[in-house]
Amino acid sequence: MAGFIRWGVPFAAVLLAVSVARAEDLTVSMAMTTPTGVGEKIGDIVIRQSASGAMFVLNLKDLAPGPHGFHVHDNPDCNPTTVKETVVAGGAAGGHWDSDHTGKHAGPAGAGHIGDLPVLIAQADGTAVQSLVAPRIRDISVLKGHALMLHKNGDNYSDEPAPLGGGGPRFACGVIQ
Repeated sequence: MAGFIRWGVPFAAVLLAVSVARAEDLTVSMAMTTPTGVGEKIGDIVIRQSASGAMFVLNLKDLAPGPHGFHVHDNPDCNPTTVKETVVAGGAAGGHWDSDHTGKHAGPAGAGHIGDLPVLIAQADGTAVQSLVAPRIRDISVLKGHALMLHKNGDNYSDEPAPLGGGGPRFACGVIQ
């Protein structure tokens, strides 16, 4: 019993601290983007504060296998918009979040858009269950009021030869609240 009293209180304090830390996580529900609006849910992404930066814990399904561009976008809106008479699925999310107004795409560790995240890799079965870290995002609270976006293609972290890393069309989105 003395061992429990000696270790029980500190252990309970650790459990409480862990549960409090988890309460600060941000959970983002991800859904397909379509020309007519937000579509079927494909999973969740939990954003956690870590010593290395913002950690994005993915639990997604129904993705095309392979690499996908993954970014924080300006606006908390996953609906379509029309640009030059063309409907853009997820277009209401705006562009990549660029709070420092760099105007360039340089990857998660580069000196470009703060919203540039590591490339997401979907497995052959269409799932992405992995953790990705964005080292430049040191405080996850700044992500609230933005959107997470998945692009059809991969990302080369450059504006050459294709703009914004060549990610192409948007296919899944979630609002960070």
